[in-house]
Amino acid sequence: MVPGKRGPLHMSLRAAVLGHPISHSKSPALHLAAYGQLGAGISYTAIDVTEELLPSFMRQIRHQPGWRGLSVTMPLKTAMLDEVDEVRGVARTLGVVNTVTFEDAVDGVKTVGSNTDVTGIVNALCHAGSAAAPSAVILGGGGTAASAVAALKELGTDTVQVFVRDASRTADVRAAAESLGMALEVRSLAAAARPTAEADVVISTLPPRAADGLAAEIAALKTATPGVLLDVAYDPWPSLIASVWQAGGGRVVPGLEMLLYQAVEQVRLFTRRGEDVNAAVIDVMCDAVGLARRAF
Repeated sequence: MVPGKRGPLHMSLRAAVLGHPISHSKSPALHLAAYGQLGAGISYTAIDVTEELLPSFMRQIRHQPGWRGLSVTMPLKTAMLDEVDEVRGVARTLGVVNTVTFEDAVDGVKTVGSNTDVTGIVNALCHAGSAAAPSAVILGGGGTAASAVAALKELGTDTVQVFVRDASRTADVRAAAESLGMALEVRSLAAAARPTAEADVVISTLPPRAADGLAAEIAALKTATPGVLLDVAYDPWPSLIASVWQAGGGRVVPGLEMLLYQAVEQVRLFTRRGEDVNAAVIDVMCDAVGLARRAF
C-alpha cells in the first residue's frame, strides 16, 4: 500500500524504501532519525514492491503530491532505470539506480534516478581505514556488485576478481567494468576461497547466508585474512564469513556502514538541505541502528 494522500490543508512530505522482501530494512530507522534531527517533516516507510509491480507503482505515485524520494534496494536497482525520467551521474554509467528524487517540472513532476551506493561503499571502507585497494575481490555479480566496481575504481584498483554463483547472471557487473575501463576476472564462487583470503579488500554483495559455504572453505585453509571485508548483508550479524574473517586477523566492515553512508547522501537529496546534514545528524543516524558515533 502507498501511504495516504495529503490532507486538504497540509502537504505531507513522503519518502520510502522499495524492495522485495523489505520487512528487514533498517533504512526507515536511519532516515526517520535524520528527519527528526533536521525537523524536516518527511515521513518514511518500507514498501514491498516486486519487479513486476514496479511500473504500476511508479505510475501511481507520480500522481500523488508530496513525494520527495525513494530508496531502491534489491531486486529493483536495474529495473528502476526504465521507470524514471532521467538518470544522472554514476547511475547512468553503471545502469544501477538506488535513489529516486522528485523534482518540479513545467508539466508536473520529474523523477530522477541516481546512485548513492558507490559513495556508501567508498566512505564505509575509508572509515575502516582502507583508502586504497591494490588487490580486490567482489563476491556476487548483480547491481550492488556493479556499484562496488565503481567504488574500487575510486580507491585506485585496476583489476577486480569477481566470484559468482551463476556466471550467466553477471551482465550488471560486466557492463560496469567495461564502462569504467576496469579489468575484470569473473570466476566461479567455488574457486573463491584462497583468492578471497589473500585480497586487500573483499566486498561481499551476496544475500544473507549465501557466503556461508565460502566462509567454511576459508576457515579450512587455516590461513590469515589480513585484508578488509565489507559484507553488504547485515542481517543476521555477524555473518559467518565476517566471523571467520575476523578470526583470521582481518578487519570487518558491516553492511550497516555502507547503508549509513548511502543513506546520508539520500537524506541530503530528499530534504534538499544538503548543507544541514552535519555530524550531529549522522550521529543520530548511527544511534538509530546501533553503530558507533563518528569521530569527526
